[in-house]
Amino acid sequence: MAFHYSTLKEAGHTLDILTDDHAGLRIVVSRTGAELISISRRNDEGEWMGFLYRDGEVEKPASGWGNHATVMGYFLHRLVGEKSNYLGHEIRGGNHSFLRAKHFPAPEHHDENALTYRLEPDQIAPHEYPFKVGFQLTYELVGDTVRVNFVFHNYEDHDCHVSFGLHPGFAVTSLAEAELKMPAGRYVRLFAPGNFLSGETETIDFPGGDMPFDKAKLPDSYLLDLSGVQLPLFVLADPATRRVLYLNFSGVPYATIWSDGGPFLCVEPCWGMPDHHEQRPFEQKLGIQTIAACGHLTRSFSISPQFQ
Repeated sequence: MAFHYSTLKEAGHTLDILTDDHAGLRIVVSRTGAELISISRRNDEGEWMGFLYRDGEVEKPASGWGNHATVMGYFLHRLVGEKSNYLGHEIRGGNHSFLRAKHFPAPEHHDENALTYRLEPDQIAPHEYPFKVGFQLTYELVGDTVRVNFVFHNYEDHDCHVSFGLHPGFAVTSLAEAELKMPAGRYVRLFAPGNFLSGETETIDFPGGDMPFDKAKLPDSYLLDLSGVQLPLFVLADPATRRVLYLNFSGVPYATIWSDGGPFLCVEPCWGMPDHHEQRPFEQKLGIQTIAACGHLTRSFSISPQFQ
C-alpha cells in the first residue's frame, strides 16, 4: 500500500501521521486544534523537507508566532472586546475562536488517503457557540496535493452562521527573498487598523505577478476580497531551498496575507472577516456563512508543495 497511518505522542501532544510513499508526501496533525504541524515532501536526495514554519516542531518557541496552521472557527480573526451578540446569545472568545484549543478525538481513517476530525455540538460550550452545529475537518492526500475540507452540520431548525478558515504559516528562508505570485484580477483590500475593519477599502486592478504589497507592513495584515479574481491560484516560492507552494483558493471569498517578520509567510483562505470597529451582530458580520436549517455547509481549498 502507498499510504501509511501512524500515531506518535510527543511533548504532551498526540500526533497523527499520514504518508503517501508513492507521491513522497506526508502530513502530521496534532489532535490539539486538529492543526497541521507538518507538510513535507521527499526531495531528490530522498530526504524529507518541511514546508510549514517550524515544520514538525511541537513545543512553542521562546518568542514570535507559535503555530503552524491554525484552524479558525466558528469565527475567525477577532471580536471587539472578545465578545459578540448572536440572536440574543453572547459569544465570548479570543483570537480565531475556540477550535485551536479543542482536543479532538482520534480521527476517522475510513479512506486510506484521508484523516477526518470531528467535533460534536455537545463538545462546544454555549458561550463558545450557542447553537447545535457540528464541525468536521478532513485532510486528504491526492497525488501531490493536500486537500483541506471543512464541513459544518446544522442540527437546528433555523439557519445558523459561521466564519472559518485556515491560518497556515509557510516556511521561507527570509521574507526578503520569498516570492509570492498573485493571480490577475480585481482585488478589494479591506483595511483593519488595530485588527478591526474600519470600512475603508481600496480596489486594485492587478495584472498578475509579484505581490504588490510592502512586506514591511505584513504585521498589519493584508485582507483581500477575492470575488473579482477569476482563477485564485497563489504561488509562494523560496528560491534558496527550491520549495514552491501552489495554493488553490477556488471558491474562497477572502484571503489574508500576514507575517510577524519571522521566516514565514501566512497566506490564509478565509470564509469571513473580523469584526468592524463599530461591531455588527454576529449574523451580520462581513463574509459570514449561512448554514441552512437542518443542512450542512462544505468548503475546501488545496495546498500543493513542490520543488523547483
